[in-house]
Amino acid sequence: MARRFRGARIVVASHNAGKVAEIADLLSPYGLETGSAGALGLAEPEETGATFRENAKIKALACACAAGEVALSDDSGLAVAALGGAPGIHSARWGGPGRDFALAMRRVEEALAPDADRRAAFVCALALAWPDRHVETFEGRVEGRLVWPPRGKRGFGYDPIFVPRGGSLTFGEMEPAAKHAISHRAAAFRKLAAACFADESQPAG
Repeated sequence: MARRFRGARIVVASHNAGKVAEIADLLSPYGLETGSAGALGLAEPEETGATFRENAKIKALACACAAGEVALSDDSGLAVAALGGAPGIHSARWGGPGRDFALAMRRVEEALAPDADRRAAFVCALALAWPDRHVETFEGRVEGRLVWPPRGKRGFGYDPIFVPRGGSLTFGEMEPAAKHAISHRAAAFRKLAAACFADESQPAG
């Protein structure tokens, strides 16, 4: 059985402002205060895992132990069918040292043949870690297809080239609330909340 979270504050183990904001939005119904690894000046650990879950655990544990607080990390990325699941866990690295996602999106497009299968999925692993090194992990996935050129300026990362299955707008064109309802991060978060958090009507405490 998963460990229940009974505190009032969670540190988001990320230096990515877009990701921190999105996770803070997901946490807001639970009345939780959020901080971030970036705001605390914590170093980013080396992501040596072979899967999204492993990297999420590495980041959550590093943050929880350094901050002395419960930490929530996200490791997510784009898996493109025609590229054998790439860029996958290396999604941010496709943007180079500066994590330039305009470059990363262009690299994905250039790697695809003109008649390539454009099916893709966003995958998210969330890890909730305590300072005593206990960790709970959850994974979510949303299927879709890639479009070119990029559309929309909302969201972050590869959002402007990803259209979820059954939709017509990219994640970059969607209102945040609409994206939260169906995203890979939201799917993983629903599992985490069901396992570890109090009911939405009962603020954590």
